[in-house]
Amino acid sequence: MNVRRTLTAAFACFGLFWALADPVSRAGEVTALKVIEIPAGPFVTGSSDQEREAAYRLDEKAYGHSRTRERKWYAREGALKTVSLGRFAITETLITNNIYSQFVRSTGHRRPSVTAEEWKGYGLVHPFTRAKRHIWANQEALNARGEHPVVLVSYLDAEAFAAWYSNLTGKKWRLPSEAEWTKAARGTDGRWFPWGNDYDAGRLNSHDEGPFDTMPVGSFKTGASPFGLLDAAGQVFEWTSTAAGPNRHIVKGGSWDDKGCGVCRPAARHSRPDHLKHILIGFRLVRE
Repeated sequence: MNVRRTLTAAFACFGLFWALADPVSRAGEVTALKVIEIPAGPFVTGSSDQEREAAYRLDEKAYGHSRTRERKWYAREGALKTVSLGRFAITETLITNNIYSQFVRSTGHRRPSVTAEEWKGYGLVHPFTRAKRHIWANQEALNARGEHPVVLVSYLDAEAFAAWYSNLTGKKWRLPSEAEWTKAARGTDGRWFPWGNDYDAGRLNSHDEGPFDTMPVGSFKTGASPFGLLDAAGQVFEWTSTAAGPNRHIVKGGSWDDKGCGVCRPAARHSRPDHLKHILIGFRLVRE
């Protein structure tokens, strides 16, 4: 009997060790993230005077004013240049509400939400009533948007998700750098949009032809980048790991709120504070 108890205890300990040593076995029903392999090598970043001028004209035609030109929105994109990156893999689509909910249930991390007071403090143009549809008020609301990109997540929320998924899978996951995101979204040849140089509102979720809301990820297959990245233009902006000052990071991609759509170009860039939980910002991950 003592031998049997000893063997039982030994196997129990071995089983515990195996569970700890092999985090993939603990993933259970957690959704595997589909990735696209981006090969090492050079790509063109930045933008030309011609591209920026075309972007301003798209905006002026859509909005009927020259605000983006007057505020020099695209002046900080940098000149065209060729840079090289190592090999990496990036998720084909943005992280969805369904996938993020697995993180929330597993860790007890705060759900995507924002209070009226918080929202007012951000000073955004969107009213709080528009933010309400993105708050995880109940399971029914979450289910209806399960395949939409998760929003109302701060930079720190996105980093927490990446750390959780890294621990779960035993592989290193993180937010993409601006350069990595740009290469995956644009390809190597410096094109203006993921699909080419001509703007086509039918290839993305923007305010030009979209529902003025998020949509299920991957809905625009014809808007894929040369590498196959989906929703790189429109849908929602995406957090990157590239800092833009104290407690600020670059966001990329444009959103369902934008039209024109100069800001939906991969070269376009601006930053947001890390604590911001916005209905226009989500994220995707890179696997090293």
